[in-house]
Amino acid sequence: MKRTLIEDLVKWKAKVIRKPLILKGVRQCGKTYLLKEFGRLYFDSTAYFNFEENPALAEVFEKDYDTDRIIFELGLHNRKTIKPQNTLIILDEVQECGHAITAMKYFCENAPQYPIVCAGSLLGIALQKQLSFPVGKVDFLTLYPMSFSEFVRACDGDVTADFLENFKRGDSLPTIVSNKLENLLRQYYITGGMPEAVDTWCRTHSIEEVEAVQQAIINSYELDFAKHAPAKDFPKLSAIWRSIPEQLAKENTKFIFSHVKKGWRSKDLEDALEWLIGAGLVYKVCKIEKPFIPLSSYADDTSFKLYMADVGILRKLSKLPYEVVLDATPAYREFKGSMTENYVLCELLSSGTETPYYWSSGNTAEVDFVVQSGAHIVPIEVKSEKNIRARSLAEYRKKYEPQISVKTSMRSEVNGEEIRNIPLYLMSRMTAFLSE
Repeated sequence: MKRTLIEDLVKWKAKVIRKPLILKGVRQCGKTYLLKEFGRLYFDSTAYFNFEENPALAEVFEKDYDTDRIIFELGLHNRKTIKPQNTLIILDEVQECGHAITAMKYFCENAPQYPIVCAGSLLGIALQKQLSFPVGKVDFLTLYPMSFSEFVRACDGDVTADFLENFKRGDSLPTIVSNKLENLLRQYYITGGMPEAVDTWCRTHSIEEVEAVQQAIINSYELDFAKHAPAKDFPKLSAIWRSIPEQLAKENTKFIFSHVKKGWRSKDLEDALEWLIGAGLVYKVCKIEKPFIPLSSYADDTSFKLYMADVGILRKLSKLPYEVVLDATPAYREFKGSMTENYVLCELLSSGTETPYYWSSGNTAEVDFVVQSGAHIVPIEVKSEKNIRARSLAEYRKKYEPQISVKTSMRSEVNGEEIRNIPLYLMSRMTAFLSE
């Protein structure tokens, strides 16, 4: 399955001043597969090391930080000479070896000729426990679950995916194509973007098997809570994690700590919430009072929404039957809006947009997302079906007169100047549409 981040890895390989790389991402989003594929395609050989499968590897880094010795001993473990420039070194599940992270400082300073990539589950949290993190001595990339276009490439082939990725404003969108994309998007809502779930769907088209994969992923996340989090935080982590679908299902999607468990307050749960955010499992979208540059200066950190890193995991965790997604059952209407917002947020992040904000004016109007695109502050109104009435966006436009606004829905039209209409299945192209 082709992942678009491989293009960023190729750019990293070509850097004149290349630091060791840390690839961040939630568990099972495809980091190991991507790095091995990168090594296969762009290097003469790959030296792969997994600290979870082989705990004895940690001894290589615990003696000292002599890079020549480390390379030699890794070569012994690999039973093959590690060659500078031509061998990609992959250190997987690196959260199990704090000294390996610290060693990246010395590879940056003393042995930059060796291309090294570190990856691991819940890496953002594990890094906080390192003896000495190599600040300024490593590069970072983030791998998200598969985007909709990556899902289309895996399940429907290159022709449809290339059409999606190269679509420009003004191009025609035939009805037969828009119908196909809408159907694929509903499938994506069910499977999400976890590579194993996508692969299972492509091979079997069995929703039962997809859901078994999703449940296994959810179980692995909750095991990680117990393994990596402080013991005192484990019940709080599980409670917040399980509360997100319930709170998104309500009309007021602002996250309310007291709804997690009766008697718990924000000060009791803030550390656990930051743990989930740092691990990449949860996205926090804060409210802004005024949509001015820089957006962060106008953010209210105490008023926010929480979304999940994958729309398929959200559906499974919320126990939402797949039939209601495919058939658009009326009883699904309220949660459908939040699920569609979650999808749009994931598409924005995977296409390189910074974490957006949302805007609210009392109880009268709420715009789902507000992003900065170049010199423009762009409000985005999300509609789950073909209804494009957007009272909140109209209120926002009346108050702030933005040069560009976005409405996204299942409508197939790609048009508009001041208000750009973008189909949900083309949201990954939003930045390109705005620049056009």
